[in-house]
Amino acid sequence: MDLWSAIAGEIAAASGAPFSIAARRSAGGGCINQAHILEGGGRRYFVKSNRAERLPMFEAEADGLRELARCGAIRVPQPVCCGAAAGSAFLALEYIEFGAGGRGGAARLGARLAALHRTGAAQFGWRRDNTIGATPQINTWNDAWVDFWHERRLGFQLRLAAEHGAGNRLQREGEKLLERLPRFFADYRPLPALLHGDLWGGNAAFDAAGNPVIFDPAVYYGDREADLAMTELFGGFGADFYAAYRDSFPLDPGYATRKTLYNLYHVLNHYNLFGGGYLGQAERMMGVLLAEAGC
Repeated sequence: MDLWSAIAGEIAAASGAPFSIAARRSAGGGCINQAHILEGGGRRYFVKSNRAERLPMFEAEADGLRELARCGAIRVPQPVCCGAAAGSAFLALEYIEFGAGGRGGAARLGARLAALHRTGAAQFGWRRDNTIGATPQINTWNDAWVDFWHERRLGFQLRLAAEHGAGNRLQREGEKLLERLPRFFADYRPLPALLHGDLWGGNAAFDAAGNPVIFDPAVYYGDREADLAMTELFGGFGADFYAAYRDSFPLDPGYATRKTLYNLYHVLNHYNLFGGGYLGQAERMMGVLLAEAGC
């Protein structure tokens, strides 16, 4: 059985209704997976595919979408099924017709994200590991946020960077920064909040009715500032978004400094995935943070 016949069969089994593919077209998207829209019998599905060994990545994504959906704060695509066939792994999702947010759309997105962040947990982390892009993201539960960020986030990415050939400067300054992490939290005690985990502009949109939608998550429970910082890394979401978020859930003044600390994780991950100028960007960010820490 070929991949598409297998996917159609899995969709039929999961939905409880026969499904055959009448049309399939490629969908634009990220650089990690292939994406297609399947149509048949008046139904449409969005399907991602990758190599068969990537099935755990898709399983974790489906679990992350369910975790986000459970709190009811913001719309996410509903997972339909995932599996492997013909040497490929796949994830089939509810197809959402995107539209314009219209007037007030950015503010609605900011308020909905704030509502999401009010969903808490007893510890930092999550019940399973997942991925950030194609990079493993380790989510082992931890009571202490600074320890979690040290070991599971920055420390992990720095170790990967060393394996990928990053120079001694990154490692030296990274070690200094890890030693000084507590200084960024001297007067701030974050609580575990449900995070999207990879929330840049390409992972948020609006449905045809103008409701905010987020997708492609890297879910865990962490400091909500980490999610908000990511929204600023690649251009930002606009003033109305941030004003609505702050109105709904005010931020600690130290966020202005810590957002660089949180975005360093993503810049290091981009270096580990793509190389290039991200190494220099990470080193510059470390310089700013070490200066803030009194080095």
